[in-house]
Amino acid sequence: MVNQGLPIVGIKRLSLSDYPGKICANLIIPGCNFRCPYCSERELIFDFIPMPKISEDEVIAFLHPRLGFLDGVCLTGGEPTIHRELPAFLERLKSIGSLVKLDTNGSHPRRLAHILGRKLVDYVAMDVKLPLKKYQETVSCSISVSELLESIQLIRRSGVDYEFRTTVVPGLVDEKDLLEIANTLRGSKRYVLQRFKPGLTMSEACAAIEPYSVEVMSHFRDLVAPYVGEAKLRV
Repeated sequence: MVNQGLPIVGIKRLSLSDYPGKICANLIIPGCNFRCPYCSERELIFDFIPMPKISEDEVIAFLHPRLGFLDGVCLTGGEPTIHRELPAFLERLKSIGSLVKLDTNGSHPRRLAHILGRKLVDYVAMDVKLPLKKYQETVSCSISVSELLESIQLIRRSGVDYEFRTTVVPGLVDEKDLLEIANTLRGSKRYVLQRFKPGLTMSEACAAIEPYSVEVMSHFRDLVAPYVGEAKLRV
């Protein structure tokens, strides 16, 4: 079978918020091995096979002449690391001088180790969705806690800029959970708490959940702050 390259189903041509401190384009990578009930990207998991794909060449042709105005790209999804074609595409991005941010759930530490070891990314954002002992019951698939921990340690030791982040979903993530996650991440550079946004979600039960207030989110941030170098809030 001919390698068709990394599947890419969308380009957000300009983002001021997805890559901290940088102006970037977002590349949407479909497919995911998790089934988080609050995920808002259902179509990227179940409906991406018939979606029109954007070739790697088209992405390079779009990005290369815009570098200078754009600092680089953010690869998000979906879960980019499920695709074996990812490292080769990252090499192409680096070859044209692009900065690269990678969003990941941390479930593929060997691929992540290769990417970090080759310095193919400049920033990694890993979602730590729950206390590790609660993953199995929530993401509805087989999870290796040891592999998640391995990814956390790889990122921390890599020398690449990074953040860990948790989407704080009422009914799934509470104060006790956040303290347990923060303890797992103790000593990490940056931990970001993201406010849940209701809408079209994987599980209909999550669609109408009322998010925590900004005041409660600020309280959560203050609770986890002593564990990490920097605790941030995204609302």
